Amino acid sequence: MNVLRMAVLCVFLGVGAEIAHGQLEGAKVGDIDRSVDACQNFDGFANGTWRKEHPMPAIQTTWARRNVAQDETLGKLKTLLESSAKTSAAKGSTDQLIGDFYGACMNEAQINGLGLKPLELVLVKIDAVKDRKGLAAEIVELQRYGIAVPVRVSASQDPHSPADVIAELEVNGMGLPDRDYYLRDEPRFKGIREKYVAHVEKMFTLAGYDTATSQRAAAAVLKLETKLATAKLTKVQMRDTKETDHPTSFAELQAMTPRFDWVSAYRALGVPQGKLNVDEPKLVKVFDAELEATPLAEWKSYLKWHVLRKESAALPVVFGDETFAFFGTTVTGAKEQRPRDQRCVRQTDTQLGEALGKKYVEAYFPPEAKARAREMAVNIVDQLKLSIQHNDWMTADTKTKALEKVGALNIKVGYPDKWKTYASVPVSRGEFLKDAMATDAFKVRDDLAQIGKPLDRGRWDMTPPTLNAYYNPQMNEIVVPAGYLQPPGFNLKGIDAVNYGAIGVTIGHEISHGVDDQGARYDAKGALTDWWSPASYKQFEAKTGCTAEQYDTYFVDPGVHLNGRFVLGEALGDLGGVNLAFRAYKKSREGKGPEPTVDGFTPEQQFFLAEAQWRGALARPEYARMAAQVDPHPAGKYRVIGPLSNMPEFEKAFSCKKGDAMVRAEAERCVLW
Repeated sequence: MNVLRMAVLCVFLGVGAEIAHGQLEGAKVGDIDRSVDACQNFDGFANGTWRKEHPMPAIQTTWARRNVAQDETLGKLKTLLESSAKTSAAKGSTDQLIGDFYGACMNEAQINGLGLKPLELVLVKIDAVKDRKGLAAEIVELQRYGIAVPVRVSASQDPHSPADVIAELEVNGMGLPDRDYYLRDEPRFKGIREKYVAHVEKMFTLAGYDTATSQRAAAAVLKLETKLATAKLTKVQMRDTKETDHPTSFAELQAMTPRFDWVSAYRALGVPQGKLNVDEPKLVKVFDAELEATPLAEWKSYLKWHVLRKESAALPVVFGDETFAFFGTTVTGAKEQRPRDQRCVRQTDTQLGEALGKKYVEAYFPPEAKARAREMAVNIVDQLKLSIQHNDWMTADTKTKALEKVGALNIKVGYPDKWKTYASVPVSRGEFLKDAMATDAFKVRDDLAQIGKPLDRGRWDMTPPTLNAYYNPQMNEIVVPAGYLQPPGFNLKGIDAVNYGAIGVTIGHEISHGVDDQGARYDAKGALTDWWSPASYKQFEAKTGCTAEQYDTYFVDPGVHLNGRFVLGEALGDLGGVNLAFRAYKKSREGKGPEPTVDGFTPEQQFFLAEAQWRGALARPEYARMAAQVDPHPAGKYRVIGPLSNMPEFEKAFSCKKGDAMVRAEAERCVLW
């Protein structure tokens, strides 16, 4: 899900004077390929020259300017971590925690020298399981260290009483990206399935098992995961909140899974018995049945495989290399693994994100950035309110409730008001695997500790350096981390047209999620409820259906097209985001005078160029095929072509004509907000 928050900046009044002094920047006109017709392929027009001059690096699976920004953030974080690693700091302090974690991760020689020794106790405990009761206990024990297979208990807002936090039960435990990889026999799925078995076998061989044992283990893994996949909901079904809304009592859960001791599991996890939600009851029942049907030896192979898979990055290099060879190259098409320092930076951010994030914010995120982003967000929210007020397809009572929801939207920008503390986490330079498991255990405890307590609205689901954003429908909030608010998407020296066209569209995208096909099912307080009048919702479905049909026509590879219903929420976010941001930009300039034309490109044209240069992306064929199965976002070029081809404002800005590829016929245009 997706998000933002803060104050107003006034230094950007008087734009004309600042341009005169060279203080503000326009669109990246040097990136444009003028040999491409903007009205036929705006993604190629806006990004063509940049792509020719900056071929995709071997480590990337997708490629856009924002990937460059992401790598620049990794460089900044590396600087902070190397400084902390050289500091003699008190135990439990931020510098000690992030410095030792990063230092241990970077000590490749030590990791290789230890071999599997740090993991021996875990594997021995799995081997020692004697019966089904012991198996259930081991499944729970592994979850305590973040290895949640195949069942996971986590904290979640009660969808019917969102001020309360309850337990949520989900079953997954599959190594391949999606159920289709197990169940479909087209060559692209069958081929990866066969290579997956070979990969699992190779990992067991690296762990010291003989060939016959490794082959049996790999076959057992595929067999059990396939049984789970057979019962799993499709990706489209998972987007339907009604399909995953199953309020359940503790007694009902125990009756649903008679072979699993939930009393002992809850006790071990420190979770209070009470109300919970079961995402997929059918799948939970299959899991329970397999506790008896699948031989104990096969369960042990399955659990050991997922331990090796989860911890491969903290094991000797050969394990990480083999994991990359399959998941990085075979599945997503990357040609080379990222350098170790980048991987260690990413792991530190993942495991100790708010500790590292606090230092990042202090060093690289000025208050002015937070203030300006907040101002933009408020302006975009105002445009959504106006759209709701003035549309002719919602009934009056539905409009009132929609405005109530938008008015209650919480906007979070940059970083949390209260930082998470990791002082109790045992991190040292000794064994990186211990550090990885200790930080995982902290994350699990931190999550489960929320169950049974009032909702803490100050928590964040992304770390401050993250180059991404989200909207959470149950919290009714948008969150835009500091890592997203950097050039070229957001530039304190940039003109408004560019900032609204890039990061403003992102903010509008997240705001739009509040009233997309999923967000529209939650009210102002985050409760899952039908607040629409039947007439309004019928109109809503017709309008969103237009977008689903549009994206059904987009291919990412011969024979592989987007699933319009699967990408619908993100496509609606893109469509709403660019419309709302454009109108907010125009409104924000009232009384300030026009912004400059740059190299012949008007402010309106620069807005759309900024959108395309921030959103547009290339993808390797392997990644594009995988993403079509598992990623609800449309492929990069369609995040440009899709929404802009519906906009008369784009058509006017670039003097496009009816019949041009970037101009959808008026009767086919999709409009929501």
